[in-house]
Amino acid sequence: MPYLHQDLKPRPPALPGAARATISSGKTYEELKEDCLRRGVLFEDPDFPACNSSLFFSEKPPIPFIWKRPRDIVKEPKFILGGATRTDICQGDLGDCWLLAAIASLTLNEKTLARVVPLDQNFGPDYAGIFHFQFWQHNEWLDVVIDDRLPTFKGRLVFLHSAEHNEFWSALLEKAYAKLNGSYEALKGGSTIEAMEDFTGGVAEMYEVKKAPDNFYEILEKALRRCSMVGCSIDTSSAAESEAKTPFGLIKGHAYSVTGIDEVSYRGLQVQLIRIRNPWGQVEWNGPWSDNSLEWRSVSPSEQKRLSQAALDDGEFWMKFEDFKVHFDKVEICNLTPDALEDSTAHKWEVTIHQGSWVRGSTAGGCRNFLETFWTNPQIKLHLTEKDDGQDDCTFIAALMQKDRRKLKKLGAEMLTIGYSIYESPGRDGHLGKDFFRYHPSKARSKTYINLREVSNRFKLPPGEYILVPTTFEPHQEADFCLRIFSEKKAITEDLDENVAIDLPEPPNPTPSPQETEEEKQFRALFEQISGKDMEVAAEELEYVLNAVLKKTKNIKFKNLSLISCRNIISLMDTSGNGKLEFNEFKVFWEKMKKWINIFLQFDFDKSGSMSSYELRSALKAAGYQLNNYLLQLIVLRYSDEQFQIEFDDFLNCLIRLENSSRVFQALSVKNKEFINLNIGE
Repeated sequence: MPYLHQDLKPRPPALPGAARATISSGKTYEELKEDCLRRGVLFEDPDFPACNSSLFFSEKPPIPFIWKRPRDIVKEPKFILGGATRTDICQGDLGDCWLLAAIASLTLNEKTLARVVPLDQNFGPDYAGIFHFQFWQHNEWLDVVIDDRLPTFKGRLVFLHSAEHNEFWSALLEKAYAKLNGSYEALKGGSTIEAMEDFTGGVAEMYEVKKAPDNFYEILEKALRRCSMVGCSIDTSSAAESEAKTPFGLIKGHAYSVTGIDEVSYRGLQVQLIRIRNPWGQVEWNGPWSDNSLEWRSVSPSEQKRLSQAALDDGEFWMKFEDFKVHFDKVEICNLTPDALEDSTAHKWEVTIHQGSWVRGSTAGGCRNFLETFWTNPQIKLHLTEKDDGQDDCTFIAALMQKDRRKLKKLGAEMLTIGYSIYESPGRDGHLGKDFFRYHPSKARSKTYINLREVSNRFKLPPGEYILVPTTFEPHQEADFCLRIFSEKKAITEDLDENVAIDLPEPPNPTPSPQETEEEKQFRALFEQISGKDMEVAAEELEYVLNAVLKKTKNIKFKNLSLISCRNIISLMDTSGNGKLEFNEFKVFWEKMKKWINIFLQFDFDKSGSMSSYELRSALKAAGYQLNNYLLQLIVLRYSDEQFQIEFDDFLNCLIRLENSSRVFQALSVKNKEFINLNIGE
């Protein structure tokens, strides 16, 4: 069960200096390398072997790949040759242009690059066939170790490669990222921003170019100056248009990197230009300001040198910014800090992180369109206490990320459509119920529900308390998620998960009633028939009695009570300790069960005879049990069917188990108190 409860307590952001080792042996890169050097062997990764399962999960390789180490491909391999640059990234036969565009952006920031690609690696005297790379995943940095066996065909690398055939850092980085996600095939198709965040732990912002603000040029200029990673793409209207080439040499549905932005003096005017890179390493824009266009003849050689303009078929080109806005549709920016690109001042941001889960049948309620289940989603309270400097509002970014969907591709998982809503808090603790959301509109929400890994938006709200509800669009969809809250001033967040609490009435003493009702007379007659003269029933006899009565009860669906359930009932109600129930003990249990039947009917909203598992939280609370998400998810897994329905016998079994457990817990608590008092007395 991959989507069980995640602890939603806020956590500090991951420190960029520490990375967790991920190899199954638990050893670090340094320990593994030292071991290989001592034994005189080259490292072979047991977690990502050189075989087809590391390549594809849904198909066989289209050609016979041969795994080779760089030393078997070229005579003098180098890890990095002349510095890691954007021209080192040339796409192979894998549809991961989104990843390659992010790698090209990564090379523009030496400090960030050195974090992801430790530069003290080489093919020199201490070579052991082992390399490592570091990626950010859901609030922690991971150190991913690989061997250097790479898939080849006819002696050439099949996937990502450098323009220099003896340089291998980019091919090894792609392999490490494939390992992180389960296989090379898992990297097919994606959003550039996804890899950008994994390289930085930064926060994403997305712009629709046609709707971008008037100062969009300045926004991009500031982003590149701050070493933010920037990607862009052209929308497709159908699958047939994917990677279709336009008359201007641009590729639809393809991920490009933005690698520069500048102004150039042209015939007495300042012209705004933007530099774009195609990760294919070829196929370029052929319009104005392209590599061999006439416009460059009117620009001085010194100015061309300043702009690193060269007429090479390397996939990189300049174009006029106005043309860029006409031809491109989306821009993705990954900021290393969440400072607004529209702002001229930098801020110190406070970050809190919550890990959670949507679990089918209990906490996967879907969006507000599905009111009956929406309220069951996880709820996070956000305390905004301090206004921004010189402002009346509080600024924060809410970034909701679904976890591990790419890794789960081989199991059929796809990116879910996700988003969130923000409500003003009513000022009370505890999980908010259905009626609150029925009568209260949201104060803010994510701009859209979309099937991307992360949905991120910036908000300004007055100081106060708010409830953020992260959801999938459709109910019953399972996933783990990570919610990050970036705020300019300190914001306090807390999960609105219930504390476990039990509030049960004291059971009445079983005393004979002076006047028997007609119902009691019928039970006594049945009791006497089953029990005999001693008027006591064992578990087998109780099983017969309860099944006979409950199967005749109207308005509830009931299958059968098992013998084990009846033994649990006797354990719960037997005050004499003889392992049987007397008639008066049974009467007390029957009163309890009548109350449970009424609760069950109260929460059977569609009068189908069964209760939705999403109503179980409220039904158990009405019976005296307040449970947290973890316990609720376990109970739903145990007692609900495939349609998320709970019939009465399962509801009854659940309550019997809970009440027995609560009695044991209370007894242990009393004994512990006596033990503590005894020790204090001594």
